[in-house]
Amino acid sequence: MVEAITATYVQEDADWTITVAGRGKQLTARAPGIIAARDRADQLVEELGGEGRTTVVHLLNGSALEFTSAYMTARLTLPKLPPLEVPPSGAVPKQQTGEKKPKLPPSKQLPKAVDARKPAAAPARETKEPKKARA
Repeated sequence: MVEAITATYVQEDADWTITVAGRGKQLTARAPGIIAARDRADQLVEELGGEGRTTVVHLLNGSALEFTSAYMTARLTLPKLPPLEVPPSGAVPKQQTGEKKPKLPPSKQLPKAVDARKPAAAPARETKEPKKARA
């Protein structure tokens, strides 16, 4: 029979406290953010050990739906990026200021000398003059 393991999440400021309970044991840990907390919960479940298949129920405020909603929102939300800076018109792009491009590793470089191969001349075809029709 499969025994369910419960992972309970509690948010404390920016950190999360995870309590994993099952198989007569209870383990607790902290993580910075819900994604890291979910990863840490998986580690705690492994520490509980056990044979066979393990079912883990993740709960936030006693609700699996609330945990799933918070976790997926965190997973699918893009990080905040600084605003794009547009250079003023007439500004010199960085590539023209004398900065060199980084050197490619040898395996990615093209050979210095490339053989210029000319395609072989195709043999000339015999052309037959069309037969003139008799009048």
